[in-house]
Amino acid sequence: MLPKNGYFLLNNMIFRNIENNIKKWLSSTTKSALLITGARQVGKTFTIRKVLKEEADSFVEINFLENAEAKELFEKTTNAQDLLRSLSLLANKRLLKGKTVIFLDEVQCCKEIVTAIKFLVDEGSYRYVMSGSLLGVELKDIRSFPVGYLSIMTMHPLDFEEFLMANNCSEEVFLHLKQSFDKQTPVDEFVHRQIMKFFNLYLVVGGMPAVVDTYIKTNNIAEVIEIQKAIIELYKKDIAQYDHGNKLYLEEILSLIPSELSSKNKRFILKKLNENQKFSRYENSFIWLKDAGVALPTFNASEPVVPLLLSKSRSLFKLFLNDVGLLCAMYANGLQVKILTGECTINYGAIYENFVAQELTARQFNLFYYNNKKNGEVDFLIEKNGSVIPIEVKSGKDYIRHASLTYLLSNDSFGIPEGIVLQNDNISIKGKTTYLPIYMTMFIKEEELPEKFIYKLESI
Repeated sequence: MLPKNGYFLLNNMIFRNIENNIKKWLSSTTKSALLITGARQVGKTFTIRKVLKEEADSFVEINFLENAEAKELFEKTTNAQDLLRSLSLLANKRLLKGKTVIFLDEVQCCKEIVTAIKFLVDEGSYRYVMSGSLLGVELKDIRSFPVGYLSIMTMHPLDFEEFLMANNCSEEVFLHLKQSFDKQTPVDEFVHRQIMKFFNLYLVVGGMPAVVDTYIKTNNIAEVIEIQKAIIELYKKDIAQYDHGNKLYLEEILSLIPSELSSKNKRFILKKLNENQKFSRYENSFIWLKDAGVALPTFNASEPVVPLLLSKSRSLFKLFLNDVGLLCAMYANGLQVKILTGECTINYGAIYENFVAQELTARQFNLFYYNNKKNGEVDFLIEKNGSVIPIEVKSGKDYIRHASLTYLLSNDSFGIPEGIVLQNDNISIKGKTTYLPIYMTMFIKEEELPEKFIYKLESI
């Protein structure tokens, strides 16, 4: 059922990794405001509110979607003092200098506050957290974006690691999985089988917090699917509300994602929309879905060398959904049962690839794939630690055969150090190819710089 106010109520069981980043921002001495962006229903408001309740001495919350008066007040303000006067009127709570954090939610409804935040930050009395959906769409037209005054974080649906935590996976199991990944040694077989069961469950439930919460409370897949379909309807309402001119194209593109991913090459074929139209006619619609956080475009790179962006083909791409559970909900009824019971008569390739696209996006990788008429296709290319890493995704038992990946690894001119095959079995290594259980996508990350990275040259 669709909630009247667009929000689903969650309990406090769900932990998000971004909570630690918000806490770091709160404890830092930075003067910048914090902006949390991301698609609808990924848990931005809930997570910010949860952290502020736990960590802030005092906080007030102003929602521009629910409070039309707030929007009107901010549209009329011209300086920091006027802004602060408006905030104090709206807060219904005493603002404590140096202690109160002001949480401005649904700021896409009041774009003026985003440009005005620099005046509030310079004034310095309070800390500011902002959040909203469709910010990638709504903030494009802002002429004076406050560079240097904003720390920006992006939220995604729960990734697989967060999903395991929500389902009470123990710290010992996580440690064992991470050690196996780091040392490239097999996972304990019992643990591997159990985590694969959770992986199949994740394909069905996905990472939308309201859906995960519903599953944890009820274990009822029928209720899970009902919430997923409600979220898809919310996305369609957003399309109708925020892009009136292209809403028909946008809805049709969104509806075509499952069937296009199930096609032989998984590329998005424009002829399914209109045989006579060129890509340029639809380009803004694809960009809208990406900027709204609804879709994850994965572009073809004709050369597997750094930087991949230089060989990106603008009109050759795959289009994944932002959440694999929503993707499953868009397929015909009964798919969820087949996944959970391990039925082998269906092709899971599209669903597995959507999972990988979602995991890599959550880890801030830009998504590419390789396709060459002569040498075939590799599912994903990422740039990791200064090198291109090709990734093949295999849902069946015959995962050893991967001619295109072998070609990339054997061509010395590409300088590719290793390839990864994500599949259902345990860890193994053959030459330059590492075979990882599909769930270990959660450990594929860039090496992080230390919190302090001091570099100083001596004077000559």
